[in-house]
Amino acid sequence: MSRYHDVYAGWKADPEAFWSEAAKEIDWIAPPNKVFDPYSGQYGRWFPGATCNTCYNCVDRHVATRGDQKALIHDSPITGTQTSYTYRELQHEVATLAAVIARHGVSKGDRVIIYMPMVPEATFAMLACARLGAIHSVVFGGFAANELATRIDDAQPKMILSASCGIEPARVVAYKPLLDGAIELAEHKPSNCLILQREQEACALVAGRDHDWASSVAAAKAAGEMADCVAVEATDPLYVLYTSGTTGEPKGVVRDNGGHMVALKWSMKAIYDVDPGDVYWAASDVGWVVGHSYIVFAPLLHGCTTVMFEGKPVGTPDAGVFWRVISEHGVKCLFTAPTAFRAIKKEDPQGALIKEYDLSKFEALYLAGERADPDTIQWAEQKLGVPVYDHWWQTETGWTIAGNPVGLGALPVKYGSSTVPMPGYDVQILDEQGAEVPAGETGSICIKLPMPPGCFPTLWNKDERFRESYLTTFSGFYETSDAGYKDEDGYVYIMARTDDIINVAGHRLSTGGMEEVVAAHPDVAECAVIGIADAMKGQSPAGFIVLNAGVNRPTEEIEKEVVQLVRDKIGPVAAFKTVLSVPRLPKTRSGKILRKTMRMIADGEDYKMPATIDDPVILDEITACLKERGIAA
Repeated sequence: MSRYHDVYAGWKADPEAFWSEAAKEIDWIAPPNKVFDPYSGQYGRWFPGATCNTCYNCVDRHVATRGDQKALIHDSPITGTQTSYTYRELQHEVATLAAVIARHGVSKGDRVIIYMPMVPEATFAMLACARLGAIHSVVFGGFAANELATRIDDAQPKMILSASCGIEPARVVAYKPLLDGAIELAEHKPSNCLILQREQEACALVAGRDHDWASSVAAAKAAGEMADCVAVEATDPLYVLYTSGTTGEPKGVVRDNGGHMVALKWSMKAIYDVDPGDVYWAASDVGWVVGHSYIVFAPLLHGCTTVMFEGKPVGTPDAGVFWRVISEHGVKCLFTAPTAFRAIKKEDPQGALIKEYDLSKFEALYLAGERADPDTIQWAEQKLGVPVYDHWWQTETGWTIAGNPVGLGALPVKYGSSTVPMPGYDVQILDEQGAEVPAGETGSICIKLPMPPGCFPTLWNKDERFRESYLTTFSGFYETSDAGYKDEDGYVYIMARTDDIINVAGHRLSTGGMEEVVAAHPDVAECAVIGIADAMKGQSPAGFIVLNAGVNRPTEEIEKEVVQLVRDKIGPVAAFKTVLSVPRLPKTRSGKILRKTMRMIADGEDYKMPATIDDPVILDEITACLKERGIAA
């Protein structure tokens, strides 16, 4: 029997007692004088008056008890290298790098931008900033110069930590010209840059501003320089992570120190059922919130061994690389995006490569980032022989809103649902007037204030924009901008972003519901459904499908079958008549399909190239396909 319902009811009855108990898992320099202050901040603040240090909790406190345990494993099929660091070695690396950063004038409250590939030094950099009380902002390595410049101007960093290059399966991406271009474009000029030279492509350093990472760290080690942990307020920012805003201006999501640690530490056992010493792998990137929360901070807070992976789910070298990493490092729990599994399924639909590896220590797969269609979940369950759990959260929340709390006792899986709200989240489905809708009815998914620990308290230097973006549509609620419903058991179903609910002849329909049906076709590897402007109906749905490897039937035949499948499962009300086979779908680097951009192309609207797009060429392919079918002008 799961303890979830009792635990959730206990939180709801006394939220402060619940989080006070969870806070005992953190080492405080000075404990909080109260758990929650409803009168400070935008909706209240957690653990006011407490002082702490996130780096100490992630690294230093483990050295006495598990100093020789591996803390970080770096596995790079791109470069063919593997490196690991014990907690004691990690402490040495982080404290030394912090001393280097401090020598360049960085101190508590200063901002530092980290613009790096998936290398161990990126983890060291995040923890070194936390050690000093500096506020780090990780910008995804390889971001365009103008996008990096907007973040430089908003965060106003004293220093930037970067590398000469990143490495993709088929190319080397030079970072330094992008960094130099960004600094030239930005009005704010950082005082110093620390550059990690990678052997795949070295770069020139700007005299007086740029410093060589390796020689700077080597000199500090030779001199025995190591920085101590600096005490910060629990409510002080740990980091700022930029997420694209609807206006095109990036939004700097702020994460505090105290509540962040309490929530993440609680989540590791309660949600993921991992224990200190277990090997935990989040196959993401530190440029995204998943990388912050579950590559770096949560596993280390919990005393786990965390895996940092520089590679892709396919092509480095094949669709078996995930199984190789799980096997070699004894991974207990994998957390990744459904997109990764759709890519693996497309390349190896029979799961033949899985049989080549020993996955005996592997116990569970967790998916988040995009809706996990039932077909992908069932494929993974059947091929891997382990439970597969979808869960849902956002950059803004930093950890799970709705999931399956396996550590409290797993709940039955309902395909298409991310399961139930976690303690801290009072999830309600509201109609346009702000009234709660009945079970099974679709509406706006909202969270009753206050948000729990770990969620963002505001946007960086933009309190008013924070309120306008998230708190004004429904009084007393945080608006997630996701649409969906709860069933009679309280299970949450995320069906689409609210702007992906389309209006077909007066019927409000979820593109996510249609995608679920389309994805169930045996020849479809992945899909996207968008609403295209229609003079008669307002909008009509169009489906884009990518076929599994090895499918050699006529695409027209498959497209007709998909149309019929939607008509059979959803009905004529969907007016689903258009399916287009495409080689690829446009995605962000974290695997989110760019549905809004696809819709703008189909409707002939002007659009801005999304900053996070993985391969801009795919938009040209989508445009050509739409023109060929007479849909786009």
